[in-house]
Amino acid sequence: MSELRFECAGVLGAGLISGWFFTTRLERIGPEHYLQFREKKQPFMFVLWHGLLLPLVHYHRNEGIVALVSEHDDGEYLTRILERNGFGTARGSSTRGGTKGLKTLLRAARSGHDLGVTPDGPTGPRCVLKPGALAAAQIAGLPVIPIAVKSSAGWRFKSWDGFLVPRPFSKITIEYLPPRYVPRDATREELAVMAEDIGADLNARDTT
Repeated sequence: MSELRFECAGVLGAGLISGWFFTTRLERIGPEHYLQFREKKQPFMFVLWHGLLLPLVHYHRNEGIVALVSEHDDGEYLTRILERNGFGTARGSSTRGGTKGLKTLLRAARSGHDLGVTPDGPTGPRCVLKPGALAAAQIAGLPVIPIAVKSSAGWRFKSWDGFLVPRPFSKITIEYLPPRYVPRDATREELAVMAEDIGADLNARDTT
């Protein structure tokens, strides 16, 4: 019964997202920051806040990006929706199944896939970048592309992540920040400083 519920949610969710965003307008700022790596066929890692995931599921669909998703039941619903939109998934998080999720991400990167990580998930704190994502990029040797998203009008859920649902006919702006490179010899303390710096850059652009 659970499998049928998850599968129905995936089909319904993917259809709703497609129809919902059909009415929106999109502006991309700085796409060259990630397209340069696509041209060279060099994998990279997107990092973005969990609450801003919805527009990116639509606007980066069918690109073969592998996303890290928690192993909780809510993560199963998200997995089905992501896969219906052409994403791969790695199950795990910083609190549950983290090692397994990391290994899956690293295998995906070695196979040439770009990665997507929400480093404040799965349960927060909201808009605080945990260094684990940078540690994964460090191990895999991936450049990190932070993504900021805002909508001219939208609703915020009263959830831990303030999940954003843009209003129909709104303008969505996706800003790709310059790539950040994680030194191979960076210490845990240096990763924490870098995570705080990237998080501050993203939060400075969150005006929705």
